[in-house]
Amino acid sequence: MTARIYKPAKTAMQSGRAKTHLWVLVYEPATPKFVDPLMGWTGSSDMKADELRLEFESREAAIDYAERHGIAYRVEDQHDRRVRPKSYADNFRWQRP
Repeated sequence: MTARIYKPAKTAMQSGRAKTHLWVLVYEPATPKFVDPLMGWTGSSDMKADELRLEFESREAAIDYAERHGIAYRVEDQHDRRVRPKSYADNFRWQRP
C-alpha cells in the first residue's frame, strides 16, 4: 500500500493559514469505493485510506516514519504561495490591474 506525503494547502473556508505548517502522511486507497444499493451512500472497506491521517512536524520526520515501518511512499513538493500585501484602498485605485 502506497502512502502520500504532502503539506496541505489552506482551505477556502479559512482566511488564516492554520493547520498548513505540518506535513501529512495519508494512504492511497487500495480498493475502490462502492455505492450501497439500498441507501445510495458511498462506502469503503479500506480503513487505512479513509480514517488514518498522520501529521509530522517536518518532511524528513514523515519520510523517516515511512521508511522505519516499510511503507512505500511518494512525496509531493509544497507549492509556496506568493503573497502580495495590499491595502483596502487598492480596491478603489485609479489604475487597478
